[in-house]
Amino acid sequence: MTQLSPAQIPAAEGTAATGGAASPAKPDSSSTKALYGGKSSRRVTVRDIAAAKERGEKWPMLTAYDAMTASVFDEAGIPVLLVGDSMGNCHLGYDSTVPVTMDEITILSAAVVRGTKRALIVGDLPFGAYQESPVQALRNATRLVKEAGVGAVKLEGGERSAHQVELLVSAGIPVMAHVGLTPQSVNAYGGYPVQGRGEEAAQQLLRDAKAVQDAGAFAVVLEAVPAELAAEVTRSLHVPTVGIGAGVGCDAQVLVWTDMAGLTSGHVPRFVKRYANVREVLGNAAKDFAEDVVGGAFPAKEHSFR
Repeated sequence: MTQLSPAQIPAAEGTAATGGAASPAKPDSSSTKALYGGKSSRRVTVRDIAAAKERGEKWPMLTAYDAMTASVFDEAGIPVLLVGDSMGNCHLGYDSTVPVTMDEITILSAAVVRGTKRALIVGDLPFGAYQESPVQALRNATRLVKEAGVGAVKLEGGERSAHQVELLVSAGIPVMAHVGLTPQSVNAYGGYPVQGRGEEAAQQLLRDAKAVQDAGAFAVVLEAVPAELAAEVTRSLHVPTVGIGAGVGCDAQVLVWTDMAGLTSGHVPRFVKRYANVREVLGNAAKDFAEDVVGGAFPAKEHSFR
């Protein structure tokens, strides 16, 4: 299928097509164009994502798994929220993303959609939901769009998933692709190794990224990829790249929110930066509550009815 370049895609509402690649610049937060900090009464769309690539604007993405947390991120101006199958590790108590089901993804995606007003919501297709065939992928992606209300779906794999991407896009479902380290393949990898090291592996990763772009993906996640290679891939694509452990050269960056906010206990990947210690804050709040109950300080008179 023919893939339009960002310059050929009609400008989104409130934006103007530039007709040429813009040099990277700090976005004007007062502009309605900006993905992060922009002012708009409508949802961010894939056309806005394409326009941001054209402007050279970098943008943030976070995961979300419930309405309340999603509403916080939406109010903070995060333009894209991923209902990732990472929910398996950090929300549902699984050891990996592999056990996550379509029912779980659908229920939590719907909650995130209900909790937001502006962010583009991307729902993950979990392991086993698209590998069998493009028709299987279309059936499950359609469910996420119809039942949960997501604006796009994400699936893992490069060349091996290109036919799935092509069918979904031709059916009107925007697709974010995911190459490099694909966590659903943890059993095949025997862990979570960095991908793209060595000439042959680097060339394969580049082929994978181009394959899903040419199939119609509107963005490509690059996970656990050497920074220099990720920058090369980003320069080679006309759709934006979203880095997670892929260096600063990508067009956007994503983190699992529980890692970013310091809710995750124990080891976190090297590429994670903690911006808060939510685990400590919640733990202290729980202890203060418990001590007030045990000591008779709660509920006080002001917390009681007459």
